[in-house]
Amino acid sequence: MAKKEKGKITDFKKVIEKAMAVSAVSGSEPEDNSKYVVTITRQFGSLGRPIAHRLSELLGIEYYDRDIVEAASKKMNLPVSVISDSEETGSGFLKMVFPLGTESISRQQKVFQVQQKIIRELAEKESCIIVGRCSDYVLGHESNAMHIYVYAPYGARFRNCVDVLGMQPEEAKKMIADVDKARKFYHKQYAGYAPDNPEYKDLMINSDLLGVDGTARILADVVRARFEKL
Repeated sequence: MAKKEKGKITDFKKVIEKAMAVSAVSGSEPEDNSKYVVTITRQFGSLGRPIAHRLSELLGIEYYDRDIVEAASKKMNLPVSVISDSEETGSGFLKMVFPLGTESISRQQKVFQVQQKIIRELAEKESCIIVGRCSDYVLGHESNAMHIYVYAPYGARFRNCVDVLGMQPEEAKKMIADVDKARKFYHKQYAGYAPDNPEYKDLMINSDLLGVDGTARILADVVRARFEKL
């Protein structure tokens, strides 16, 4: 595997391929309880993704997000754009749910199954942070897992979409509504509960209070305290 800096992957594909190879030959080995995994579910516009990335830098562990999509794309022999349209983010998912019939639903199920396997393999390989994709559900029975939900008031999310993500105001309003609806549907479809259900979260945090770096630092302290004995 290529050399890496803490919190950063220099070659995502090689890391994921190695994780899957290790998993394939080590099914009978005892579980390594020194590893932990943090899952982050987030509201659109709460800046949960940059918070997760900053958290990985502070903890010195790996961060997985879009690279899971790339790995699923390779495994299924499908373009990344097709995998992206079959998962939870963006209005593309909503288009896949209703008008395209049974075949599209079947493909969504297959995408979820493949991503589920990849998420488990990554968590088995090493300590890491996994963003979205129902990872809180997939790893819900892991004893060394912590599940975090990042949210923010609507006004803060709107400002982040316009000022940070560079959207036009009307586009921002539409994306917030569409992605909120898509993620809720996706989570309920596969996990059986809403992404913001506190029953399935260890910590819920308002990112508007302290911003990206401040939120990440608070989360880093909590994660260290939770897993200090590992």
